[in-house]
Amino acid sequence: MERILVVEDNKTLANLISKKISSELDFEVDIAYNMSESKLFLKKYSYFLTLLDLNLPDAPNGEIVDYVLGTKNRALVLTGNIDKNFRKEILQKNVIDYVTKGGVGDINYIIQTLKRLDKNREHKILVVDDSMVFRKQMKNMLENLFYQVITVAHGEEAMGILNTNPDISLVLTDYNMPVMNGLELTQEIRKTHTKNDLSVIAISSNNEDEINAQFLKQGANDYITKPFSKEEFSCRINNSIEALENIHIITNHANRDFLTGLYNRRFFFKDVQAYFDFAVENNENFAVAMIDIDHFKKINDTYGHDTGDKAIVNLSETLRANTAQGDVVARFGGEEFCIVLKNVGQQRASEICEELRRKVEGSVTVSDKGEEIRFTISIGLALSHEDTLDATVNEADMLLYNAKTGGRNRVEAN
Repeated sequence: MERILVVEDNKTLANLISKKISSELDFEVDIAYNMSESKLFLKKYSYFLTLLDLNLPDAPNGEIVDYVLGTKNRALVLTGNIDKNFRKEILQKNVIDYVTKGGVGDINYIIQTLKRLDKNREHKILVVDDSMVFRKQMKNMLENLFYQVITVAHGEEAMGILNTNPDISLVLTDYNMPVMNGLELTQEIRKTHTKNDLSVIAISSNNEDEINAQFLKQGANDYITKPFSKEEFSCRINNSIEALENIHIITNHANRDFLTGLYNRRFFFKDVQAYFDFAVENNENFAVAMIDIDHFKKINDTYGHDTGDKAIVNLSETLRANTAQGDVVARFGGEEFCIVLKNVGQQRASEICEELRRKVEGSVTVSDKGEEIRFTISIGLALSHEDTLDATVNEADMLLYNAKTGGRNRVEAN
């Protein structure tokens, strides 16, 4: 488990911060009450982050900051000094942030900052600027916030990186660049990446309001004017990433079934339609399977709806674990599921469905009372497609009906 070091001579405050971190984040917390103790910890462990009080008994003038930064650890500064010049002096050092020790609100800010920094490690940022000095400066600032960073010198190079790195979350682009300027780059990005997929922030020393407006009209999420403060830069970057995360959360809730986490019926037809059209046009083989739990009402009536939900969740996990990553697995509602098996021939599709049936038959769901429940599934498998996606799903549904009336716990294919 990763660790956080709290260096604070106020033992009550140090323990409060430590308990708050331990209760809300998955980190081990060490506490040092002076610089000497902190040196011992820093020799023994490496840290995700250090929280540093500037005024310690054996280091009253912030000496702890330079020492910690010298050990290549990242630092978040804690202090009761709110003097403007002192604050500016501290922020000129390579610290992440400066937090006053004013009360509970500041502790909550520390916790939210730690959560944000932890999440930042999941995000990749592309920096586009023709100035090597500025690229390096932004790279250092972003890496200090735990982001993964790629840097390039102009827009054409950036488009190449985007094509090979679909997991980039944010593009940070300068305006004045050779080959393709930042405005042109933003236009090109928005042809293939919506604001729901990728954030764009423009950075420029150009103070013309018209340029700012053009960036925003072409799809930039934000605009930062040079020169800017470290705090402004960090806040704008983090805010853009957080907004993107929130969009993904909302989209995920709209597309996913709340119980199983599988795609829901609405998203299934939206997503699969594009694949259906592609597969038909390119003569790619695929199959659609409709799946239903046999005698599901009896499970609910005998063991209760909570156990019925467990059976549905267990089935969803079996379906997801035993189909290919690119296949689409959706819950249509109740105990009914639908799978699209992509790029498979008839024999392989039948083998997959038969294997699913056997695995479910051999599985056990345990109720809250410790009762072992076994159930089976019936599958209707449409191996050849109809003229439309709806018609193909309806064909699989009719085959499912035949499997039910034919004795259940079987695969019925056309």
